[in-house]
Amino acid sequence: MNDRRRFFRIFFVLLAFGVLSLLRTLGRPSLANVRTVDIVQLIGTGMCLGGALVALVLGLTRNP
Repeated sequence: MNDRRRFFRIFFVLLAFGVLSLLRTLGRPSLANVRTVDIVQLIGTGMCLGGALVALVLGLTRNP
C-alpha cells in the first residue's frame, strides 16, 4: 500500500471518530451544564479532528 492511500485511510478513520464523538457530545442535554467529562470529550474530539486534518494535509502534499 502506498503512502497516499495509508494517509487517506488514517484521515477517514480519525474524521469518523471525531465527527461521531462531536455529534454525540453536542446532542447531550447536559452540555448546558458543562462538566469535566464533557470537556475531556471535547478535547479528545478536537485531537481526532486535528489528526485527521494533519493526515489529509500530509497525504495531499507528499509526492506519489
